[in-house]
Amino acid sequence: MATSELYPFYSKEDLTKKFVSKSIKDVTLPAAVIDRQKVKRNCDRMLDACEELKFRWRAHIKTHKTTELTKLQVGDGNGPANLIVSTIIEAENVAPLLLEYKAAGRAVNVLYSFPVTPGAVERLSQLNKSLGQNGLSLMVDHPTQLESVIAIHKATSIAPSIFLKIDMGGRRAGVVPETEACSQLITSILSLEKAGQAIFLGLYSHAGHSYSSNSQDSALDYLRLEFESLLTTLSTVHAQSPSKQLILSVGATPTTTSIRNLLLPNTPETPAITALKKTISQIQSQNALIEIHAGVYPLLDCQQLATNALPTTGPNAQLTFNDIAFTIIAEVASLYPSRGTDGTAEALLGAGSLALGREPCKAYSGWGILTPWNRVGVSMPSVPLEEYKGWKVGRISQEHGILTWDGEKGEEEPLEVGMKVRVWPNHACIAGRGFDWYFVVDGGREGREDEIVDVWPRWRGW
Repeated sequence: MATSELYPFYSKEDLTKKFVSKSIKDVTLPAAVIDRQKVKRNCDRMLDACEELKFRWRAHIKTHKTTELTKLQVGDGNGPANLIVSTIIEAENVAPLLLEYKAAGRAVNVLYSFPVTPGAVERLSQLNKSLGQNGLSLMVDHPTQLESVIAIHKATSIAPSIFLKIDMGGRRAGVVPETEACSQLITSILSLEKAGQAIFLGLYSHAGHSYSSNSQDSALDYLRLEFESLLTTLSTVHAQSPSKQLILSVGATPTTTSIRNLLLPNTPETPAITALKKTISQIQSQNALIEIHAGVYPLLDCQQLATNALPTTGPNAQLTFNDIAFTIIAEVASLYPSRGTDGTAEALLGAGSLALGREPCKAYSGWGILTPWNRVGVSMPSVPLEEYKGWKVGRISQEHGILTWDGEKGEEEPLEVGMKVRVWPNHACIAGRGFDWYFVVDGGREGREDEIVDVWPRWRGW
């Protein structure tokens, strides 16, 4: 039995009957809201960029954990549906969709991106058997993990695919390139492949530390370093198996979205772009396949705006407050005139760390930014996050969010007890974790922007 069967899962049919056509102002709060127009636009931008650059695409689904948004991430058509999951429960829940794609003739593959452990073998074996040949990929960064790969093959008679995780500086997981440990692990994987127990599919990196980026060039440089770390490792592979073709899979949302800088119209070519193009050409000359991956990009959040990985102003702006598709809606519970710094006002919001997360953002001191929604006379911010002045969630505890004013005393935008407001969270992956479903609205429906058009149940557990 898949562990997903043990977790209560709300019926989409029941949720849509209860909520569709209602206003998000009339639901129990706090609640998680996704704007379908914005999330589809963000997904389409990524798919279009991959198509134009002729890169392979692998969608990480750990941010939202829904079937509906997975469909938007992989797009329509007959192209491959390649996914990444952080937990086995995600793979178990998305498996029916992948089998549906497979039955329609679409190639499918899901990569379990946590290095495989003995405790995961039983459930991964069930997935391997269900998805069939080439359906499951595993991550390894240590030789003892290959014992679990062998166990999965033994249990299913299907050779799972392997990505070798490379540490390109993030120091979270992965083996360091050009080390004896890396060379020996490559030898072991090639031996496993020769024995028919696994398929050596590719090399994988994740530049999680690219969240420190503060410009387009900075994000592009991190992306180039990802490519270079895998290119170096590819040389080690070719020293042992000269004709071996591998996928080089790179990405974190800052680096992956930054690839779109190569396609912006009327944009001068910076040294960062020139250097990246040179590295890409080197990879292509080695007969390797380029794949990019990312997860939070469909929703976006304050952390992503703070990277400035894409233009934030001007005609090519693609990383603005208006591109964030995910918000938390909550209610103002109390007002505290003159309690704040220098006598500014504060307010109590019914959403704390369990609703918003406790992830910092380097661009400002706070835990979320108040959107202009439902506040008469307040406009969408037109400045980068670093220059924002207005209401923010300045302090949080479990269920309490304290709204503080980041501006001049006496210029506070009015709030009222009982007012419904929406917050752009710092990190969508964490903020979404406390909710069992997302209310879906469509900002393109003029006059009906607050009407719930769908409800997306969210998978739970590990």
